Amino acid sequence: MSVVVAPALSALVERLRDANASRRPLRLRGSGSKDFYGEPPRGDELDLRGLDGPAEHEPTELVVTAPAGMSVAALEAQLAAHGQCLAFEPPHFGPASTVGGMVAAGLSGPARARAGSLRDHLLGVSLLPGSGELMHFGGKVIKNVAGYDVSRVIAGSLGTLGIVVQASLKVLPKAEAETTLRFDMKPAQALAALHAWGAEPLPLDASAWWNGNLVLRLRGSAAAVDEAGRQLGGDEIPAAAAGPFWQGLRDHRDEFFLAANETIEHQDGALWRLSLPPTAPLLGLAGDELIEWHGGQRWLATSLPAALIREAAASVGGHATLFRGRDKSAGVFAPLAPALRTIHERLKRAFDPNGILNPGRLYPGL
Repeated sequence: MSVVVAPALSALVERLRDANASRRPLRLRGSGSKDFYGEPPRGDELDLRGLDGPAEHEPTELVVTAPAGMSVAALEAQLAAHGQCLAFEPPHFGPASTVGGMVAAGLSGPARARAGSLRDHLLGVSLLPGSGELMHFGGKVIKNVAGYDVSRVIAGSLGTLGIVVQASLKVLPKAEAETTLRFDMKPAQALAALHAWGAEPLPLDASAWWNGNLVLRLRGSAAAVDEAGRQLGGDEIPAAAAGPFWQGLRDHRDEFFLAANETIEHQDGALWRLSLPPTAPLLGLAGDELIEWHGGQRWLATSLPAALIREAAASVGGHATLFRGRDKSAGVFAPLAPALRTIHERLKRAFDPNGILNPGRLYPGL
């Protein structure tokens, strides 16, 4: 059963038909909270906020199906009423951030290292590809999928393959207990501690190092959280301060990201997202750095050349994404190897033969 109102779908199908006939590209847009992300958008704006409505929530099945135009905040509030949540903590970047934009961007928040990514929690999507024919991938149940799960390709595709109409997501109960601890540590010391703690049966949920402070969130049963807190030590941060800290980190409203935005605005710098193996050493790149996901995600505000940053990330088995910056001439995402480029081109042709949906938003020419 669809949770999206039919007239909104009909209007979108009509716009797709017109765009295909004229070969005019369309710029897909919900609330616009992630306009900064990816290559510069182009084309006639297609407003997707009409794909709204209540979510279809099945608390006993730990599944929710939400329309693309629904705000992430509204979805989380509906889940919270039943003591459940989106465990991957999707960033909002704005109060009106939508479910469709959440899926299209494919980003995850502080708990990613433990809970998994948005892609891991995406059970299925309804999609309007470039042809305008509504398609359904995946389902509304939690089970192993035989064959290739196409819905996972849609996560992070930034609207280049189709318009997300609705999405089915796995949800989880909220943790029974939560504690946030702070430690005075240098970055190498923090990484070593996180690696050691990761080898122990501790309820590590999220971590963030910046400016000499390692902040650690524990989540789980009350007994496990209490015991881990006694074992690890550190300074406990009151819940009234810890909650806003983690939300600010999730939505890039804390001190590090505010300072990074100043660097971008006034010093012609950029904010880079480095995806690295958690055990990778410090890269020693000039700039201000924040470390998340127990070392797996590292943010770097810097004016260094893109080639130098990407080379350093690749040298330890990772890659670098230009997350925010005015100059995107070096490309936002790491360049594709020829074989991967061919796969992307084939997917684009299969889902959007005339190339009308968000052309170039992931990679130039795609």
